[in-house]
Amino acid sequence: MMTRRWVAHLDMDAFYASVELLRYPELRGRAVVIGGGQRHQPVMQEDGTRHFSVLRDYAGRGVVTTATYEARALGVHSAMGMMKAAVLAPDAVLLPVDFDQYRAYSRRFKAAVAEIVPIIEDRGVDEIYLDLNGLPGVGEAVGGDPHGGVRALAQRIKDRVRDATGLSCSMGVTPNKLLSKLCSDLEKPNGLTILTEEDIPTRIWPLPAKRINGIGPKSTARLEALGIHTIGELAAAQPDWLIGQFGANYGAWLHEAAHGRDERAVVTWREPKSISRETTFERDLHAREDRDALGAIFTRLCEKLAGDLERKGYVAKTIGVKLRYTDFKIATREVTLPAHTADAKEIRQWAGRCLKKVPLDQRLRLLGVRAGALCKADEVPAFDAASVASERPVPYTLPLFDWDDAPMQAPTRRTMEG
Repeated sequence: MMTRRWVAHLDMDAFYASVELLRYPELRGRAVVIGGGQRHQPVMQEDGTRHFSVLRDYAGRGVVTTATYEARALGVHSAMGMMKAAVLAPDAVLLPVDFDQYRAYSRRFKAAVAEIVPIIEDRGVDEIYLDLNGLPGVGEAVGGDPHGGVRALAQRIKDRVRDATGLSCSMGVTPNKLLSKLCSDLEKPNGLTILTEEDIPTRIWPLPAKRINGIGPKSTARLEALGIHTIGELAAAQPDWLIGQFGANYGAWLHEAAHGRDERAVVTWREPKSISRETTFERDLHAREDRDALGAIFTRLCEKLAGDLERKGYVAKTIGVKLRYTDFKIATREVTLPAHTADAKEIRQWAGRCLKKVPLDQRLRLLGVRAGALCKADEVPAFDAASVASERPVPYTLPLFDWDDAPMQAPTRRTMEG
């Protein structure tokens, strides 16, 4: 029996949409798009049936959060503008997002997996990596299947997730994280792909190079301009040539990735660098003309950010803002606080100070607030805690940000840098 490293990537199938189908089973088999607002809530009618909004009636600036596989077959995909999606799938049902519900199901499926696998790396609301090494039977052959043991274990995990949530997931099980991430998407939905190094030439090399996690649109365009379209073509490129084209680090990584090499361990916990909240407006808003609406949105974002920090047990030492203008240019500003905080009022105050450092003479498409330099609330450095104790009783000297105070001309470089 050969000893082999096994790492799995588990990805929930069309997660948000699938959670909604549990709530509205009558929509199974139909094209459904998630991304609407509260005005798109289904309405119960007198005959006991629900009336659903459809995409053709949508008007606004929102983007698709996710879609069922039926909608994806029509060309709709995540991050697509809703108006464009309406052209492709005008009869698709439109549902509002319900992140509280999605987070609840996320916790449920991860708890179910943890009953079987102790080493789990959380990579988001709908995906995790699993270290399967050392689990009972994982290295055993079953019948004529040399990987029957790990296949049975993976199927057991999938069944446990379905029993706990009513949802399906897809898994890639390979010797490393890079290959497992790629393989979990090969047989969706409800897929299970098991692959070894020996399978790379036949299963992986024919795929487009962009299927490798870490090769984005810009790198894909550069590779295609160089005549490289598939992973196999990338694997055939000389390492020195790739380094010359893409630099030492990324060029070397491209060569390794194309050959399916990845030594990263499954990390059970990772300290977040920042937490943010942002919103894209239904229509462009202006600092003066839409002052009240922007003020309310800004306050709500800060409150939600404070809630996220409190729920996760963090405090922040930096607060920043992000704005996207009508021309799609982005401005960001950040300030370092005298002491860590998770207080909504303080976040609002310091984020308002950041806003005073950006030009607001254009209309805005997006507004966001970010908390960085995080640490656990019970691990604040002693000098910082003393600072908090000495400053908290002092009344605020800065008023909460008033959109009338916004600079209508671009500030000088000195002002922008604070």
